[in-house]
Amino acid sequence: MKTKGQMEAEISEAIVKFEREYMGRGPEETRTYLLDDIIIVRLHGVLTPAERQLARSDTEGHGRSLIKQVRMELLEKARPLLETIIRDITGQSVKSFHTDISTVTGERIIVLSLAGAVSQQGEAP
Repeated sequence: MKTKGQMEAEISEAIVKFEREYMGRGPEETRTYLLDDIIIVRLHGVLTPAERQLARSDTEGHGRSLIKQVRMELLEKARPLLETIIRDITGQSVKSFHTDISTVTGERIIVLSLAGAVSQQGEAP
């Protein structure tokens, strides 16, 4: 049985790998938080240079909306893959999946609600 820290690290590593292989660019930094039956993944530096330029030069908000829309659609299409990754690491299936990205900071948040609490080995003191 894995500790909470081990599962958080595995999820972070798997999400970074997914971002690189599926989205074409990995985040600069990733941190995962496991709280009972909720997983929060916080990714920093996920925007491509072209997306950053579009977000900066977009005074009407259309480009920022487009970036969010495309990123949301890509993640939704990859949802079965992400759910498998999470189930393999935690032993729980994903009940719901939520995500948003900031075109200002380049940060993405992914929140996953699981079917049940994750069993874990006690953390070492």
